[in-house]
Amino acid sequence: MSDLHVSFEFFPPKSEAVQQRLWAAVEKLKPLAPDFMSVTYGAGGSTRERTHETVARIIKDAGVPVAAHLTCVAATKAEVDQVLRDYWAEGVRHIVALRGDPPGGPGERYIPHPGGYANAAELAAGARKIAGFEISVGCYPEKHPDSPSAAADIDMLKRKVDAGAARGITQFFYDNDVYYRYVDRVRAAGIDIPIVPGIMAITNFASVRKMADTIGATIPGRLVKLFQNLDEDPQTRQLIAATVAAEQCLALAEQGVKHFHFYTLNRDDLAYALCTMLGVRPTAQAKSAGAAA
Repeated sequence: MSDLHVSFEFFPPKSEAVQQRLWAAVEKLKPLAPDFMSVTYGAGGSTRERTHETVARIIKDAGVPVAAHLTCVAATKAEVDQVLRDYWAEGVRHIVALRGDPPGGPGERYIPHPGGYANAAELAAGARKIAGFEISVGCYPEKHPDSPSAAADIDMLKRKVDAGAARGITQFFYDNDVYYRYVDRVRAAGIDIPIVPGIMAITNFASVRKMADTIGATIPGRLVKLFQNLDEDPQTRQLIAATVAAEQCLALAEQGVKHFHFYTLNRDDLAYALCTMLGVRPTAQAKSAGAAA
């Protein structure tokens, strides 16, 4: 499985403690030579500056390719275009183009900003006009919660591809059959870009369940039972989370999946362990650099 590719997602830190944890994770994971590390983005200034700072520091200090998230929310096209120019100037060559959540939070009705990009397809097209960005986009094995149907959701993915998307990164899922069926539907629609599975280990079941309910992701009953009565037992919960995620990743790899995108939640432990189990180890160059340091 040494030909596998991995990428890692982080969110910009809100506190000194989270910042330290983030940079410890970056340092731990960068020797695995990820295809990229992505950094999430909050609109309207909520995390925008911290996202830019995090992106710039990873490029400068870690020397790893960065995919900077960008959304359509709460900004005009001119404002988003300026962010794209700033990213390019900072050395960013890869954008994750997303519509983004409504300003009121998930569950609220999404209304495009007047004069802004209406959706991720428009944003991807706009980014390609600004510069030669590589474009990744989100995709949804159980459909986006705002899509009227699974067919409409795949039609939107096709619009993103037509606008220049080179890769789809899925929302997290816990039933691999859901992913396999989704890829079959995507291919049947004539979409041939890689559909990279997004992996999120269940380190906090209550939190993941809340996110899953919001986005319409299914948590199989067997996992609900596995995590029952473990709220006050973090050690056992962590071991089960690692086992469940490893089983999922190994099964996907056996079916030919070659790229895994890990939602790290700014932690390195589980992501590093999962990569190790998949056969993704520090490169010889990384080991030499570590020895020289």
